[in-house]
Amino acid sequence: MKTSNKQHILFRYLVVIAVILLFSSAIIYNMFKISIVDAKEWNNKADSLLTKETILPPERGRLLSDNGSVLAANLNYYTARIDWTCEGFSSSEFKANVNELCDSLQVFCENKKSASDWKKDLMAQFDAHKNKVYPLFTGLTHAQFVRLKSFPFLNLPKNKNGFYSDPTVKRVKPYGSMASRSIGNVGEVENMEGQHGRSGLEMALDSLLYGVPGVKRRIQLTNRIVDWESTPAVPGYDITTTINVQLQDIVENELYKVCKETDALWGTCVLMEVQTGEIKAISNLEWSDKLQDYYEGRNNAVLGYEPGSVMKPISMMVALEDGIVNDINAVVANGNSVMEYGGSIIKDSHSGAMSPRQIIEMSSNVGMSKIILKKYEKNPDGFRQRLEEMGFFEPFNSGIGGEQEPIIQKLGHANWDRVALTRMAYGYATLIPPLHTLAMYNAIANDGKYVRPHLVKKLTRPGSDHDSIVPVTYVRQQVCSPENAEKLRIMLHDVVWGAHGTARSWVKDENVEIAGKTGTAYTVHSDGTYSDVKRLAFCGFFPYKEPKYSCIVLMLRANRGAAASSGLVLRNIAAKMYARNFLGENNDLNSEQKRNQSSTTQYQKVPTLFYQSNSNLLSDLRNFLGSAEAILSNAPSRPVDGVPNVCGMTIREALMCLEKAGLNVRFNGTGRVVSQSLPAGSAFNRGAMINLTLEI
Repeated sequence: MKTSNKQHILFRYLVVIAVILLFSSAIIYNMFKISIVDAKEWNNKADSLLTKETILPPERGRLLSDNGSVLAANLNYYTARIDWTCEGFSSSEFKANVNELCDSLQVFCENKKSASDWKKDLMAQFDAHKNKVYPLFTGLTHAQFVRLKSFPFLNLPKNKNGFYSDPTVKRVKPYGSMASRSIGNVGEVENMEGQHGRSGLEMALDSLLYGVPGVKRRIQLTNRIVDWESTPAVPGYDITTTINVQLQDIVENELYKVCKETDALWGTCVLMEVQTGEIKAISNLEWSDKLQDYYEGRNNAVLGYEPGSVMKPISMMVALEDGIVNDINAVVANGNSVMEYGGSIIKDSHSGAMSPRQIIEMSSNVGMSKIILKKYEKNPDGFRQRLEEMGFFEPFNSGIGGEQEPIIQKLGHANWDRVALTRMAYGYATLIPPLHTLAMYNAIANDGKYVRPHLVKKLTRPGSDHDSIVPVTYVRQQVCSPENAEKLRIMLHDVVWGAHGTARSWVKDENVEIAGKTGTAYTVHSDGTYSDVKRLAFCGFFPYKEPKYSCIVLMLRANRGAAASSGLVLRNIAAKMYARNFLGENNDLNSEQKRNQSSTTQYQKVPTLFYQSNSNLLSDLRNFLGSAEAILSNAPSRPVDGVPNVCGMTIREALMCLEKAGLNVRFNGTGRVVSQSLPAGSAFNRGAMINLTLEI
């Protein structure tokens, strides 16, 4: 029996030893195979892992306004998580601090979730789901994440609380929809690594904003393999644009209001500095049936359209430079309001003898056609060639994504080519982007200097003390002589201030003397015929005697004429700029002229709000009123008999109401107006100060 047990035990030992030897042999065999037989293959694989290089994306540069305010920048956002399975997780510390942690979380989420609810959720996760990671918050800013890390339990070392974050980089526009289309967007681009610009300035300046990618590879240290940055990434340039945030706010507000009033399908506006060509504001609003409101749409400012009569001053510039017209007061066109030429009929609402001044003032298609035919009837393409010599078709490279060049077809000598020439003279049979029209008007305001419109002011490499300033450049040093530019300015002044000017009833302003031209063009059906839908334009500059800004407004399907829609937008912009001291102390009109013009004005004047001068005005308004969309809405209409009663209104409504009354406003607090310093219904002088108190 003892012998049998001994043999049984020995047999077990032998089996165990055999199994151990078998596994040992397998291990030795695999070690031999890996280190000797397959050594070359494994060495190649290791080398491939250690020598493999991956792209290290650079930090994208910021887009800034003209004073350095951030328009677009990369920001880190964090998802905060607790890993219950973290090695070293201290359950006792969690239980000891959970009450205080939940109190802090309640305050952190602004009482949207009670401390007891937080404790219930956390304990449920801790007790029943310890094998999972619990996401506390998503989309935290850096400041919020740092604050969260200071809370009880979360402020312990990471190996005790399992608290960590996943950072995500997002492109952020602090001013929301303001100039959003011009700023543009970023995203994945086919066949390109990383995030690149897909529209607007982000796309046009992508090569500068993106920077230079770096290279990283894996290297073997004593106890681990780590990523090693072999070639550091070079961050993109910070680009200071020419956009002025306050002017951008004015332009978007005024364009929005008139689009809303006139039921326009879309509207675009560009405001430019005369001497430098800096684009200070640009807005593109389109109606959305889905949103039942306007949104920042495609950039119509750089797309080609038939311009209508805003082309006439450009045609007149050619006539002056070519000597077709010398004396702008001499009669150059006679006849009726209907002209038959080449089997085509040209119409306008004017008849009789006309001088060049009157042709522009009253916007005569017949008169403009006759002037251009004087020289180019036998050589129709000569008109286009003359514009080409002036630099009219040259690209601006303004920095606006999707910029197109003007298109005017080449003409032969057939009868139809001569008819097409007459149509080109007054703004049809062409495709001209509003920005190109504006640049020519800007040259008229700038004594003939054809400055190049641009959106970029300077480039700055992060960490560098050196700025690359973008200089003012010219398409042509002189597109016309200063003498002819002066003649054109007189003609454009007549359009607004002349007895028969097409913009006299809507664009006159008692504070800012504006010069410019209206333009109307019918849209074209797919079959080439014209529809009843109109594009309505006004292009001009101000103040008249010493022009500082030029501006173009183009609207589609507004239910008013060009002066009462696009012209009104420009006038309101100029009035707001005057009120906020953007035009300096220079005022074209003396007090006697103002009184005379005010007494003979043929339309109801809409007063403008004289805001207190405040460098933080835009920031303050946004803090009180919220996003740009909140600002861009209409206030309720209230009769003005003495000081309006604005108690109970939101600040937005109160500002709009008081603006129409012509009062100067100060306000403090948030919420709705609870008191006003001037009693409702009391008499007041225009420009008087009223103080508002707001409470939630």
